[in-house]
Amino acid sequence: REAHAAIVESAERLQVWIPWAKPSLPVEEAELRARQRRIDFLNRTELHFYMFLKGQDTLVGMSALHSIDWEVPRFEIGYWVRTRFEGQGYVTETVEGLTQYAFALGARRIEITVDTRNERSWRVAERAGYCLEGVLHNYERAGDGTLGDLRVYARLRSEEEALQLMANG
Repeated sequence: REAHAAIVESAERLQVWIPWAKPSLPVEEAELRARQRRIDFLNRTELHFYMFLKGQDTLVGMSALHSIDWEVPRFEIGYWVRTRFEGQGYVTETVEGLTQYAFALGARRIEITVDTRNERSWRVAERAGYCLEGVLHNYERAGDGTLGDLRVYARLRSEEEALQLMANG
């Protein structure tokens, strides 16, 4: 129910990017989505995480490792934050943590893809050390139905290994 409340509260901002994030989202649909996320987690097809304020029951947002390809292994990080918590560093902190988690799972490549118009989101990728690999033009429809371009960011295990070697002297 907390996730439903967070989505509905932030739907006006989220629905531009996330098609299912609507102010009229029925609580039953939100619960079904949560149950499906649990199944996906157990099957290791998508790994969803809730972000809470430390030591509190206040939901800040959600993040996930999705588009998983275990053969590479490759992951994509997705995220959204409750409107009242925007700009406070919670998403960057979460992305940094999920990046390390994905590398611990054996990731060779981690991606973040963001609509070019969503500057707040692509700035998160940049703050978290992801490199812009390119822009895919007319790539997908945003939640509001407009055709958008997609920025593709990535971090690679080989880069992480090089950074660790430099840090260890």
